Amino acid sequence: MEYRGREASDIDSWKEVQLVYSSALKEIGTKLEILNDEFQHVHKYNPIEHIKSRIKTSDRIVKKLKKHGYESTIENMVRYVNDIAGVRIICSFTTDVYRIAQMLERQRDLNIIDVKDYIQYPKSSGYKSYHMIVSVPIYLSERRVEAKVEIQIRTVAMDFWASLEHKINYKFDVNVPDYIQEELFACAKMVSELDEKMLSLNEEVKALELDR
Repeated sequence: MEYRGREASDIDSWKEVQLVYSSALKEIGTKLEILNDEFQHVHKYNPIEHIKSRIKTSDRIVKKLKKHGYESTIENMVRYVNDIAGVRIICSFTTDVYRIAQMLERQRDLNIIDVKDYIQYPKSSGYKSYHMIVSVPIYLSERRVEAKVEIQIRTVAMDFWASLEHKINYKFDVNVPDYIQEELFACAKMVSELDEKMLSLNEEVKALELDR
């Protein structure tokens, strides 16, 4: 049976959206498991602490479309919302973040659409993470569909801070009091210092192991 490519606009129902993007998460998840296993085999070390994935709910997608002035249609969902499918990769150290990003960039069947390095260039709130938008081919019974996935890669410390910020923003419906924003920003600096210190300690431990 011959497969044919299919444009995003051809996905014509919410159930099909869920099928395609759930499949995309499985594809990315399998790739990450293989890369992590290979890294353990070669280097005796796992760069990935754990992986989270989710499909954005239809309500949240509609809200995002309205925010950007788009009509709430399936076609617009698939075309303009890049994070319908999302994967979050949690690492121990910042060096692992970039290592995993490079491994994903070398995957020939992944098309890198966009990259935002919020570790090198944090958001004004103090948020840090490495974001990638990729397109992955999904082979169904009679056709191939390209599905976009947002991949966020961050350290354990960055994830802790981001989770707290998300809860605070949700509680205040984004209108967070200035003094709380200032405290969050101060915490973001402490998180950065913690990441740097833990990385330094890890490098010292590895150096001691080599000297044995």
